[in-house]
Amino acid sequence: MPLAQGVAGSNPILNLAIFGLFVVVTLAIVIRVSKRASSGASDFYTAGGGFSGPQNGVAISGDYLSAASFLGIAGAIAINGYDGFLYSVGFLVAWLVALLLVAELLRNTGKYTMGDVLAFRMRQRPVRAAAATSTLAVSFFYLLAQMAGAGGLVALLLNITSKTGQGVVIAIVGAVMIAYVLIGGMRGTTWVQIIKAVLLIAGAGIMTVWVLAKFGFNLSSVMGAAVDRAGQGGEKLLSPGAQYGKNGTTRLDFISLGLALVLGTAGLPHILMRFYTVPTAKEARRSVVWAISLIGLFYLFTLTLGYGAGALVGPDAIKKAPGGANSAAPLLAYELGGTILLGIIAAVAFATILAVVAGLTITASASFAHDIYINVIKHGKVQDEQHTEVKIARRTAIVIGIVAILGGILANGQNIAFLVALAFAVAASANLPTILYSLFWKRFNTMGALCSIYGGLGITLILIIFSPVVSGKPVDPATGRSTSMIQGVDFHWFPLDNPGLVSIPLSFLLGYLGTVLSKERPNAKKVAEMEVKSLTGADAAKALVH
Repeated sequence: MPLAQGVAGSNPILNLAIFGLFVVVTLAIVIRVSKRASSGASDFYTAGGGFSGPQNGVAISGDYLSAASFLGIAGAIAINGYDGFLYSVGFLVAWLVALLLVAELLRNTGKYTMGDVLAFRMRQRPVRAAAATSTLAVSFFYLLAQMAGAGGLVALLLNITSKTGQGVVIAIVGAVMIAYVLIGGMRGTTWVQIIKAVLLIAGAGIMTVWVLAKFGFNLSSVMGAAVDRAGQGGEKLLSPGAQYGKNGTTRLDFISLGLALVLGTAGLPHILMRFYTVPTAKEARRSVVWAISLIGLFYLFTLTLGYGAGALVGPDAIKKAPGGANSAAPLLAYELGGTILLGIIAAVAFATILAVVAGLTITASASFAHDIYINVIKHGKVQDEQHTEVKIARRTAIVIGIVAILGGILANGQNIAFLVALAFAVAASANLPTILYSLFWKRFNTMGALCSIYGGLGITLILIIFSPVVSGKPVDPATGRSTSMIQGVDFHWFPLDNPGLVSIPLSFLLGYLGTVLSKERPNAKKVAEMEVKSLTGADAAKALVH
């Protein structure tokens, strides 16, 4: 039978059984580790800083490698070759920004959230409210994309074609994610991410070796076969320009996307929060080095998987399959190992979604409880603050989970690529400029922070709404549909798919102008305290006294 039909006709019961086994095992682990946890905010948010650098590095890779990394990049390489692999390069290079500029200083200065760092030497309430707003915006769009992606995976891997059935599975994924967060907090979530990272990298590694074995362990042969399978014009897979470089706009699109990916990673709240789960800045550095190593290894695997899918499945079959480009890795698994390997890959894909949404949920709930409720609404004056904060965070996690489920059901079947791009663009535009200014510019003040965060967030949202990813893209002859989110209308005036090229520089400019035009002068003592603390990790107040 044709391969696309083979995936649709695979054994959904086996796929669900393997996925169910993963859920049962991980829930048992979460329940077990939760018994060793205290009831305080530190343990719920950061596992008491009790993970080693290597453990946290594996967890970071599990948090970072989303379903888009596994399914999307392999498909992009299978269809667009060289240009598809640029996503892998961008995602990997982004970690150098996090390692060199953010990880150690953030770990030394903060406590639980990004708001701790940004509000350290500024007016607490407005800056924390802004930081929480940005965190919730990034987390929501990322959550929405992951939950909607779960619906697409259901259609592809479990042969559930009705919207109702897909909605039920999205709800189940959300319910399991809420259980992870409520039962285990950051400690349990971290172990889920570690297990998921091991499974994902091992699964991708096995498939990579399997593909190479079919071609005499010669990557050049794999790439040559992909070119031959693509037919006329297949040589474009080996050089730049298949997706980007067709004209001036697509070149700018590539630059804009690259900026958002490379700079956005260091501003993703759920990644930044992972730096607090280690006891020292040295362990934070080690965790990033481990994360870079594992993520780099995985992205090397995607190169072989993408060209392997192009060679063994073919770009035409991939485009016509349910899920389009996202079906490349599952189709390749079916081609290599039949129903069994497809079932394993299906379980790994669902595990990927579960781990990422759990990390996003705990980050968003921590930001609301710690920054907004405790420090903005209650002015930091709460009886039994630790217990109250955790209680609010748990309730917030339930609300966020429900919102993510409903949003995922509503967005199911829509073009969700813009949601991921929006999350990275917001992180790069609103978060990163403010973090860098706070850490490295002594004059930076509250007005500068508010202009940078709210300005970056607002500009990004406006440019995305009026971009081609929302409306105005031409109809694809192969599918008969436009790839824009809203069909049949055209109200776009911004030409680029990703706003990073415009929104990131403007956010830096707004932060600068807000600072220099404000009459507010920074607190010299707090500036010195933050500098000492960020660079040494010591108790800055005592360091200044002595």
